[in-house]
Amino acid sequence: MINREWHLLSRPVGWPKPEDFALVETEAPTPGEGQVLVRNEYLSVDPYMRGRMSAAKSYVAPFELGKVMQGGAVGEVVASNAEGIAVGDHVLHFFGWREYAVVDAKNAVKVDADAAPLSTYLGVLGMTGLTAYAGLLRTASFKEGDSVFVSGAAGAVGSQVGQIARLKGASRVIGSAGSDEKVKLLVEEYGFDAAFNYKNGPVSEQLREAAPDGIDVYFDNVGGDHLEAAIGQLNQGGRIAVCGMISVYNNTEPAPGPRNLARLIQTRGRIEGFLVGDHYDLQPQFVSEVAPWVASGELKYRETVVEGIENNLEAFLGVLRGDNTGKMIVKL
Repeated sequence: MINREWHLLSRPVGWPKPEDFALVETEAPTPGEGQVLVRNEYLSVDPYMRGRMSAAKSYVAPFELGKVMQGGAVGEVVASNAEGIAVGDHVLHFFGWREYAVVDAKNAVKVDADAAPLSTYLGVLGMTGLTAYAGLLRTASFKEGDSVFVSGAAGAVGSQVGQIARLKGASRVIGSAGSDEKVKLLVEEYGFDAAFNYKNGPVSEQLREAAPDGIDVYFDNVGGDHLEAAIGQLNQGGRIAVCGMISVYNNTEPAPGPRNLARLIQTRGRIEGFLVGDHYDLQPQFVSEVAPWVASGELKYRETVVEGIENNLEAFLGVLRGDNTGKMIVKL
């Protein structure tokens, strides 16, 4: 069987370019002892992958040049040399950016294709969902009555943060997004109390208008002017959870920090970064609480689906541009 997979050829400087990558044809691998062969059906592309294309030391090893990249994926087992996983089972694993993957059974998580669409295990019920849940409830210490501001609010993580805050009794939920269409989605479908298009004017002014009484929690997916604006509107004892800073990922020079950090002294505010990998102990609690909301329709989600392994790179670049509404998924 022919297996197509994406390789990183060179480390991008600034925005990734097509010539930094190659779609390579190989032979589908054979599973060894304790392994399974998975035909991937859905692949995940996420902003954090841009960091792994750099050689800089980070919380996870960089992609290796000349080798296949990695990412979340879900697919059907087509050959098994492992107990407990049979041909025909569906599993979640971390060997995306390819059509076929050999996975150690210990690194494959069985998922139920009848309980929920397979793609949701990469999004609303997967890593992005847990990111939203852990970041809001644990890192930002959300409590009932808090006023919450979310940047990148129409994305996979941000849209779930705002809805969870609303379902758990936030006094006000505000979101920013990059188009009027997304702003409408946030208010009319996701139940945000207010939202604004950050391209329509200074973020600080639009946030002040949307949150005249300030904010207690800011969930940061963007960084830059959004972070500075949030610090400016932070109430006493306010908390900021830093999930991502997509606005600076492709910068070739260090981005300037917020100019108003001294305000944290006045507000006794707190900024804390987090990684979802540190919070997998919350997974059972997350699924037990969020899955019923998804099933009942109380928590809504969107997916932007791009078809074909040949379009995997373009889907990833689309995430960096903000083309997606909700989770960006590649369907094979």
